[in-house]
Amino acid sequence: MALFDLPLDELRTYRSASAEPEDFDSFWAKTLQEAREHDLAARFEPVDIPLKTVTVHDVTFAGFGGHRIKGWLTVPAWANSPLPTVVEFIGYGGGRGLPHTHLLWASAGFAHFVMDTRGQASAWGGGETPDPVGSAPAFPGFMTRGIEDPETYYYRRLFTDAVRAVEAARSHPLVDAARVAALGGSQGGGITLAVGGLVPDLAAIAPDVPFLCDFPRAMVLTDRAPYREIGNYLKTHRGRTEQLRRTLSYFDGVHFAARGRAPALFSAALEDQTCPPSTVFAAYNAWAHEEKEIEVYDFNDHEGGGPYQQAAQLRWLPGRV
Repeated sequence: MALFDLPLDELRTYRSASAEPEDFDSFWAKTLQEAREHDLAARFEPVDIPLKTVTVHDVTFAGFGGHRIKGWLTVPAWANSPLPTVVEFIGYGGGRGLPHTHLLWASAGFAHFVMDTRGQASAWGGGETPDPVGSAPAFPGFMTRGIEDPETYYYRRLFTDAVRAVEAARSHPLVDAARVAALGGSQGGGITLAVGGLVPDLAAIAPDVPFLCDFPRAMVLTDRAPYREIGNYLKTHRGRTEQLRRTLSYFDGVHFAARGRAPALFSAALEDQTCPPSTVFAAYNAWAHEEKEIEVYDFNDHEGGGPYQQAAQLRWLPGRV
């Protein structure tokens, strides 16, 4: 696929037209307050697996609605005091998978907390966290589940789970609560942006080719899933475009970015049709903290930098946590 979005010099100044709801902050304050009425009840059960350099805990904690959310906590086997910590969120359709697939950050000396994704985890990776909340008729996937209203939208639950995942990670004695970073790719990058806007004291974030940004542009620019799920829904449910745009405005990474208070390392790929580069730059350009960088992969699609971006994160993160 050749370049299809704005030229790079225009991307660096591009601003989203997404309209921020007047009650954005109160909506999320109320959502998180309701979630915190449930005891976090984070549990860390040791996992007996034949790995010599790390120890792994099977994690459960209370997310949105008090629903039990799964995760893994992996730490270097030598750890006996609090460590800088990475909290990771997973891409669309995936789950926490098996513990031996998450060795990078513990190998670099970090504690690593990876959150399972409610109701997903059956396209790749695998996971064990259901979503016990139903929804009105939706297009297959997750983008239109409960999309009629911000209160019922799927990502309200998932973003709340993610904030609670940070709180669960910080409750473990081997996690230094003052040195916690959030990261993830694609959907995981979009979740990272939400956490970066909702958790005021993170040490850093690193969203990789983030999804869930600049919905007004993404909905009309790309016909690739998952954004296309929204268009397919509207093909059947005619006349609801403005209603859906209103709902999505509460979940747009651009608005979370405007509240970002931590150093940030983004990435974008200029041939990415899944998360078009203009939508990524919309969030990057809105990111409020003055210390921010973006790695640009000019001839890559949604794979972005892949291991090269991981290498960039490994170089960048130690100076921030």
